[in-house]
Amino acid sequence: MTRTAVDSAVMARALRLAERGLYTTMPNPRVGCVLVRDGNTVAEGWHHRAGEPHAEVHALRQAGDKARGSTVYVTLEPCSHSGKTGPCCEALIDAGVAAVVYAMEDPNPQVAGSGLQRLRAAGIEVIGPVMEAAARELNPGFVRRMETGLPYVRCKLAMSLDGRTAMASGESKWVTGRKARRDVQRLRARSCAVITGIGTVERDNAALTVREEDLGIEGTRAIARRQPLRVVLDSALRLAADAQLLQGPGKVLVATLIESPRAGELQRQGAEVAVLPARKDRVDLAALLRLLAQRQCNEVLVEAGATLAGAFLRQGLLDELVVYMAPKLLGSAARPLFELPLQSMAAQLPLHISDIRAVGHDWRITARPDPEG
Repeated sequence: MTRTAVDSAVMARALRLAERGLYTTMPNPRVGCVLVRDGNTVAEGWHHRAGEPHAEVHALRQAGDKARGSTVYVTLEPCSHSGKTGPCCEALIDAGVAAVVYAMEDPNPQVAGSGLQRLRAAGIEVIGPVMEAAARELNPGFVRRMETGLPYVRCKLAMSLDGRTAMASGESKWVTGRKARRDVQRLRARSCAVITGIGTVERDNAALTVREEDLGIEGTRAIARRQPLRVVLDSALRLAADAQLLQGPGKVLVATLIESPRAGELQRQGAEVAVLPARKDRVDLAALLRLLAQRQCNEVLVEAGATLAGAFLRQGLLDELVVYMAPKLLGSAARPLFELPLQSMAAQLPLHISDIRAVGHDWRITARPDPEG
C-alpha cells in the first residue's frame, strides 16, 4: 500500500479504538491511538474516561522502548495543556517518536494547533489531517461545544407508520418494540444530559435513567453508573416531589421561570432548581443549552412530546433526529410527532436522512436539518 493508504488503514483502526470510549469519556472527547514501527503495530490505546490517562499515554505505556522511532496515529491532535493529566505532546516528545499522524486538530481553544506546533518544534514529523470527517463524526458534541458554546442536540422520537406517537388520550405504551427501546438506552448512555418536559413527566412518570440490563453492550456496569443529567423543563414548578424521576440514581436539574417555595421541596429531594430566562412564557431553550454547555455537556438527548420537540425544531436548536418507526397505524386522531403549525409548502423544514436501518421489527431513521434542501 502507498503511504496514504497505510495512513488511512491505521487511522481507521485508531478510530475503532476511540469508539470504545463512546459511553464513558464525557466531557472529554473519544480518542484512539496506534503506534507503528517498521511496518508493525507495537501498541494501541484509547481514552477510557475523564480524569484517566489519554489514549497516547496508554499506547506509550504498552509500547515501552518500542515507542522510540515509531509513527503515532491519533484521532485527535495531542493536547498541549495540563489538566487532570499532563500534556500528551510532551509525552510523545519524551518517548522519542519519529512521526505523528493526526485525524483532526483539537477544537479546544486551549490546544487549537499548539500541540502540533510543539511536536514540529521538537523535530517530529507531523502529518494530517487524515480521515478528518470520520473523527469529527465520532465527537459531534465535543466539537460543537468547543466551536459554538452549545452542545450537540439529538431528539429521539417513536412513531407509527402514519407519523403518530400516541393515542389522543395520551396512551403510548408501546408504539415500538423492545429492541428499539433498548437502542434508546444506548442514546441515553452516550449523552451527558436528557431533556424532557413536565407534561411528559406527569403523563409517563418515567425515570429517564440508563438501565444496565437493557444496554446489552460491553462494560455495562461502568456505563450505567454514569447516569446522564436529567433535565425537566417546568416553567411553573409543577414537578411532584414523589416523581420517579427524583427517586432514581443520578442528578436532576429542574429548569423553571419562577422563584417559588416549591423549589426547596424539590431540592430536599435532591434536585437542583435553575431559574432561566423566558421566551414566549416558556423556558428559553437556547439559554438552557448554553447552561448545559457551561457544565461541559457534549451531547444532549431530547425525549419529549410534540410541543417541546417542535419548539426545539422550530428554533433551529436540533442537530439530529432519531426516529423509531413502527409498522403499525394509530389513526388520524392520534397525536403527531411534532407540534409544527406550518401553513404552506414554502414553510416546510427539509431534512437530510443519513441512515435507515432495521431495529427488531421497527426502523430507525437518522436525519439532520438540511437548510440547503
